[in-house]
Amino acid sequence: MKEQERPMEGVIEGRNAVTEALRAGTPMDKLYIAKGETDRTLSALAAQARKAGVVVVECDRRKLDAMSETHSHQGVIALAAAKAYATVEDILAAARERGEPPLIVVCDEISDPHNLGAIIRTAECAGAHGVIIPKRRSAGLTAVVAKTSAGAVSYMPVARVPNIPALLKDLQKAGVWVFGTAAEGSVPLYEADLKGPAAIVIGSEGDGMGRLVREHCDFLVSIPMKGRISSLNASAAAAVLLYEALRQRLA
Repeated sequence: MKEQERPMEGVIEGRNAVTEALRAGTPMDKLYIAKGETDRTLSALAAQARKAGVVVVECDRRKLDAMSETHSHQGVIALAAAKAYATVEDILAAARERGEPPLIVVCDEISDPHNLGAIIRTAECAGAHGVIIPKRRSAGLTAVVAKTSAGAVSYMPVARVPNIPALLKDLQKAGVWVFGTAAEGSVPLYEADLKGPAAIVIGSEGDGMGRLVREHCDFLVSIPMKGRISSLNASAAAAVLLYEALRQRLA
């Protein structure tokens, strides 16, 4: 979800409500704190949230007012996550448990929650072992994502990491080949070997993969395009690659 969008579900408002949610271990996607506040309670909430791995965003009170449904947010609003985030190791372990080479989708700053939900749904249907997203500049596991995934978030592990290039390095050390999607890619999709351990990187809706992410890919894969439009929607591109990987693995 883009940070300027109004969240419609999973909103937790007020200091006591957010404190209790953190104490209960409620999965959270983001915590919004009023910018410039020196209140110790808000500072303590922010520190507690960061310790729990929650992304903390400072914003002005007008944004909080616009997000608030109770109109008594007290300078803090949390967005509950539809499901707790997994770890990268959870995803690799899922592949080991199934006796399969890892098939992972890495989303590089997919900001549209409908795209992320569709990617998670397709990943689950194609037998992928997990989806990885960055902590910032990305949609998270919001109610909109859960709904768009048609329930796939209940079955598909989604991990969130602070740095995608560093993640790709770690995956490569674990023996996973990284396939980035790019219109100018030197490897045509149907020549890419996706049977082995593979991470498929899907770039953002507007700009594609970032420069550092691109540099950390082992292969840049191009999808054949016969029409007049030069690129596919991010979730459509993910579907094309995932089902080519599944086709190869079933062959």
